[in-house]
Amino acid sequence: MMADTPAPDVEARLQLAVDIAREAGLSTLELFRSDRLGLEHKGDGSPVTLADKQAEELLREQITGAFPDDAILGEEFGSSDGKTGFQWVLDPIDGTKSFITGVPLYTTLVGVLREGEPVAGVIYSPGTDEIAWAGVGGGCWYRIGDAKATRTMVSGTAELAEATCLTSEVKSFTKYRGPVAREAYDQLEAACRLTRTWGDGFGYLLVATGRADICFDPIVNLWDIAACMPVITEAGGVFTDWEGTPTVHSPHSVATNPQLAPAVLEILRGG
Repeated sequence: MMADTPAPDVEARLQLAVDIAREAGLSTLELFRSDRLGLEHKGDGSPVTLADKQAEELLREQITGAFPDDAILGEEFGSSDGKTGFQWVLDPIDGTKSFITGVPLYTTLVGVLREGEPVAGVIYSPGTDEIAWAGVGGGCWYRIGDAKATRTMVSGTAELAEATCLTSEVKSFTKYRGPVAREAYDQLEAACRLTRTWGDGFGYLLVATGRADICFDPIVNLWDIAACMPVITEAGGVFTDWEGTPTVHSPHSVATNPQLAPAVLEILRGG
């Protein structure tokens, strides 16, 4: 499947991650656009559904069966300790607001960290049945449905004036980081050819496959981006926080291609 492969212990986990991300993601379609969502709101006001919970339970069961000594962190059920140095980071439905409104731009995210650093990731979009996955050193791979997987790369767009820029929710810039961050958003929107809120994990999938050029968020959790960083970087892209640090341990993130990264980060550092 891969011309180059990650380290064997990473590759074994990546293969499982690909399988279970699709399995869990497909399970969410059973409740998508149904009247059986079981919608609740968590302490921070964010929505959660029965589909979120069932999908994460499925992921945890499969991981525990295959790698019982690995740690797990999931958005819905918290963390469990491990002994191997590996940690699985799960977001069963990234884009629950899209999910509950019947919009198919949500994803299932499965990331794998080793000693705190991302080494593998999977982004699966159930509504479009497309998946991208990567392990460090093995490139980024993409597949639609049951078609043959192909290696994918970020775009070659070199000018902001030609770029497509994505984010998850515009009001979050002011809400979480204040007016300066909103000014940074406005500057980047003005500089780019097209701006859309095709965000969450789906936005990072679009960047990894070259269909969008920039995806950025002013507020993220580890489970929102742990899977995305290896997918973006192995697709030849740049994944950092707004200060330009390559990390998933930051409350903000941006993914783009190497040509655009300097100009994007110059704007975001002001925010």
